[in-house]
Amino acid sequence: MATKEETRAAREARLNELHEQLTGAVEGLVTGDDWAQALSFAARFRSRSFNNTLLIWAQHQQAFGQGRVSSPYPTFVAGYRQWQALDRQVYKGQAGYMIYAPVTARFASTNPSDPTSWRRLAPREKHKSNEVERSRMVGVKPAYVWDVSQTDGEPIPEPPAPRLLEGQAPEGLWEGLAAQVKAAGFDLLHVPDASVIRGANGVTDYLAKTVSVRSDMPDAARVKTLAHELAHALLHGPDNPDALGHRGVAEVEAESVALMVGAAHGMDTSGYTVPYVSGWAASVKDTSPVEVVKATGERVRKAAIGILDRLDTTKVGDGTPPGLSKTVRADGPRRTATTSRKPPTPSVEREHIGAGDPATVAGRRL
Repeated sequence: MATKEETRAAREARLNELHEQLTGAVEGLVTGDDWAQALSFAARFRSRSFNNTLLIWAQHQQAFGQGRVSSPYPTFVAGYRQWQALDRQVYKGQAGYMIYAPVTARFASTNPSDPTSWRRLAPREKHKSNEVERSRMVGVKPAYVWDVSQTDGEPIPEPPAPRLLEGQAPEGLWEGLAAQVKAAGFDLLHVPDASVIRGANGVTDYLAKTVSVRSDMPDAARVKTLAHELAHALLHGPDNPDALGHRGVAEVEAESVALMVGAAHGMDTSGYTVPYVSGWAASVKDTSPVEVVKATGERVRKAAIGILDRLDTTKVGDGTPPGLSKTVRADGPRRTATTSRKPPTPSVEREHIGAGDPATVAGRRL
């Protein structure tokens, strides 16, 4: 029986291994083509943090190189017990993909507005009658998930996916993005060509509170440009405290959001290339390029998720096997089976990451 110290040491060793894998995956994303490929992949696994998406991608690529899986890209990913709840079983000998999972704790306070008043509750301790109880993330731990190609059993139903002709915009996407531009407080202007907006495809004017998009482009290009400008409006205004204030970073973030929104609708993003990443990342003072890319990736993912959640359009799946419904926890969504005859057992699936981001804990980005 392992002691607490041995268990803690083993967990730290696995977390260090995860950190090294994540750093290696990010370091490989130094060109526009690679970055675009990563964002398109993240759009199809958007229920997970950007860090966990990269970890799944890197480990699946390794498994493909070793001949353990038949496809270079994963499709549906879930925990061991979750697959069992869907009447599927992980093949014997198939190693899971290690990811970050949140560790939560319960806290109580008689004065919730005072950050210093919260006290941590013991595992079975109940809060007092005059206290408010909340849960929050206090750390991370390793967890394991498996791709559907590593399992066998009942077929996974394929959800409907959008089908586009070349140059065609997804149905309803322009209208949905335009509504969000308006909700952000900007007027949408249609300009005849690039000469009106200094040679650009689109322009966001924070002072005039306008978003301008060229009318002389194919529908898909106009939609992609509108998503780009909406990202600027949401992320880079002069009053936004989270904006990094670096023009190169802002442009990459906006284009990255547009790529993810498009990819989530089945749009072919191969014609749009994210600018060379290492150049702008290296130009940010006092921060390594790897850390900049990691921070930007999660910021982009959250912005894209926010946009996608408000769109009533047909989208590709998010990497969660059909049949698992979302229930809410304090640390973000988790998935439980709704159609299975076998209820999920509290085990590995408790460590399943939803849309919550465990990338930053106690001021330290993992």
